[in-house]
Amino acid sequence: MASKFKLELNTYLGAVHIHTTNSDGSGSVAEVVYAAKQAGLSWIIITDHNNMNVEEGFYNGVCVIAGEEISPPNNNHYLAFGINSAIQPDDEENLQNTLNSVREQGGFGFAAHPDERLSRNNSYSPIRWTDKSVIPDGVEIWNWFSMWGDYLNEKNLFTLASSFLFKNSLVKRPHEETLRWWDELNASSDKIVPAIGGVDAHAMKVRKCFLPLTIFPYKTMLKTITNVISMETPLSGDFRTAKKQILNTLKSGNNIVFNRRVSKGVPSVRVFNKETMVTPGGRIKLDRETFIDIKAPREGIIRIIKDGKEFSSKLRTKYKTLLPEAGKYRVEILFDGYGWAYSNPIEVVL
Repeated sequence: MASKFKLELNTYLGAVHIHTTNSDGSGSVAEVVYAAKQAGLSWIIITDHNNMNVEEGFYNGVCVIAGEEISPPNNNHYLAFGINSAIQPDDEENLQNTLNSVREQGGFGFAAHPDERLSRNNSYSPIRWTDKSVIPDGVEIWNWFSMWGDYLNEKNLFTLASSFLFKNSLVKRPHEETLRWWDELNASSDKIVPAIGGVDAHAMKVRKCFLPLTIFPYKTMLKTITNVISMETPLSGDFRTAKKQILNTLKSGNNIVFNRRVSKGVPSVRVFNKETMVTPGGRIKLDRETFIDIKAPREGIIRIIKDGKEFSSKLRTKYKTLLPEAGKYRVEILFDGYGWAYSNPIEVVL
């Protein structure tokens, strides 16, 4: 089988949903790039609120792409990629207008942190996707800072301190409500509705302390929820080409979302038949030898989800099994009760 097609692909780690001093972040683009390089990333997409004041390009080997978090005052934030100019938020009741504006520029987008908790033990109001009949191009299924905010507990000094000292323990796995909505979108679509994971990095500074304190520095955040993209060709050294490669992979769902704070290593999910191999976001024809091959860096619970329902679940490091039916298959990998990796679906067709 190995002689029929290429098994090794080019993989690149990147992060999306990052804020700079152009909106409510504390760092410059240069500071974010420095942190991204230290975090081992090959690409980042900066999404400041309601502006795109970022000069794109390769910086110190990191491909820096400008996007936008279109941000109405209260709800329905939208991560827009592939647009040429900033789009000012429309009225929250006209959410479809925002999506249309992005598409008119040839771009695409993801519903940002769509299911933040309504009940919080802190003073930060949730920002949600309020009308799920309005269908985005994709879904941000996991957002580190958003989820930490969901479980930040300001009830007393002890719980507040615990929220900061044990911050990574608060970010366990994507909200089930979000995963369920994403599965429903894929079930009702004839194509892959892609997912991304976001860090929502701000590197907020607290200046009331004796010494200025940065909460969750960029380097710390950029080592959390990561998107690994897979491509047949290497990432180009020409920025325009590289940007197109990265955006096309995300639009097609050729990525896996995983939390590097949970475990090191990179997840691998592939489906084979007698003739070819595909990765998440791909489509493959069903035959008698169609199987999925999943690899993790250590033993964990590997779940295969078919059309929104559990197809199989095993405690393994590597898991290979035949796929007997057509459908959209995605993978979840959990370690010690924490979600680690969530793949985009692979569509198996008759």
